[in-house]
Amino acid sequence: MPTGKVKWFDADKGFGFLSQDGGEDVYVRTEALPEGTTNLKAGTRVEFGIAQGRRGEQALQVRVVDAPASVSKAQSQARRRKPEEMAPIVEDLIRLLDNVGEAYRHGRHPDAKAAKPTAKLLRALADELEI
Repeated sequence: MPTGKVKWFDADKGFGFLSQDGGEDVYVRTEALPEGTTNLKAGTRVEFGIAQGRRGEQALQVRVVDAPASVSKAQSQARRRKPEEMAPIVEDLIRLLDNVGEAYRHGRHPDAKAAKPTAKLLRALADELEI
């Protein structure tokens, strides 16, 4: 069974390409991915069958062999904040969310001045919690 790496994959478009070990690139569609998988990260090692399509070789029955290590997770684990540093951040976020909620309760969207820092802080907290 041929092996290779994911060259690129666009989940929105539903297709991408695999770089075959010692061979040509192979077209891959979402339907060929393992059940429950909708996206492939570039660099992921895969095993797959090949069929001849209208425009060349197509991958069939893709199987993930080895996913690449997440650089962002490794970096974030190395610089994870201490709990005593996180407490005031969470408290600030609660205050910001209260302001956003108040705007919604009054039938309007929060202004950008309140929404942007809240969104930024939510993303940062989510990244911290995912570790």
